[in-house]
Amino acid sequence: MIGKFLRERITWIAFVILQQALILFVAFVDAAIPFWPAAYIVFLSILAFLAFLVYRYFKEIRFYRSLQEWNTSLDKQGIQEPDSPFEQIIDASIAEQTERLREEVSRNQMLLESEKDDLLAWIHEVKTPLTAMHLMIERMEDAPMKANLTYEWLRIHLLLDQQLHSKRISFLENDLYIEKLNLKTLLVQEIRSLQSWCMQKGIGVELQLKAPEVYSDAKWLSFIFRQLLTNAIKYSESSDITIVSAMQEGQVVVEVQDEGRGIEAQDLPRIFDKGFTSTIRHGDQASTGMGLYLTRRAAEALSIRIQADSEPGRGTRMILIFSKRNEFVDMISM
Repeated sequence: MIGKFLRERITWIAFVILQQALILFVAFVDAAIPFWPAAYIVFLSILAFLAFLVYRYFKEIRFYRSLQEWNTSLDKQGIQEPDSPFEQIIDASIAEQTERLREEVSRNQMLLESEKDDLLAWIHEVKTPLTAMHLMIERMEDAPMKANLTYEWLRIHLLLDQQLHSKRISFLENDLYIEKLNLKTLLVQEIRSLQSWCMQKGIGVELQLKAPEVYSDAKWLSFIFRQLLTNAIKYSESSDITIVSAMQEGQVVVEVQDEGRGIEAQDLPRIFDKGFTSTIRHGDQASTGMGLYLTRRAAEALSIRIQADSEPGRGTRMILIFSKRNEFVDMISM
């Protein structure tokens, strides 16, 4: 900051130095003017000028340092009150800009909330004809046609469900209700909803639940399992999916293991990133890159650690590590 202050006033400093040098030069060439008294006056003038610079530095630096340390938020309270007319011009300009930006942010937030509400309303409206369509498909007698239509209906249903949860996830913390849940009841419900897809692809699901209960939110935990099962089914053919739960060091650990195509080693650290699909199968139109991202967001809100272990050609294992009961109770009470 001192360097910037001196560079800003380099012309003033140069002018004063040249002025004092001129006085010394005149005193040196003019015998009528005593040189040493003139040099003494120049010395005192330079000392006074240096003292003036120090005073101006500490007086002006407060305002500009507060600008430098300002976090560029829309709150102007962190900026020091201006002293000089030029500082007042800067302060007024910043106040005007922050007010304009605040109004723009407020307007954009209102538009975003309106669009989100419209989209949620649209999704709920679409669910009504989808439900009717599902009832019509159930009444069909042509088994192959019924299976194909059920699969396509399920794809639409799952995409709508994912979109609905992606809009709700920003205020997920306000939508939690923690209770003791039976894993078997929760998983069987999700498996049944995906039953037609599993039958079409020849996939079976095996449950090995040594730890039958967890503390969590039923709706969002169901969403997490739905996303994991959907991925396991999508990338598997004629194989089994095994869901295992066990108690490890006071924590419930649930593993969803498939025997599908697996994930490449370079992709594994990025599978939970928003929009990431694959570096190898980049043209895969079946993947949206949102399912595991939303799963991770939901798991974080539920204090569930999620990990992935995979090997190409040998399947994928998704691991959910639930918080200890007492840790979860303490977190909720806070």
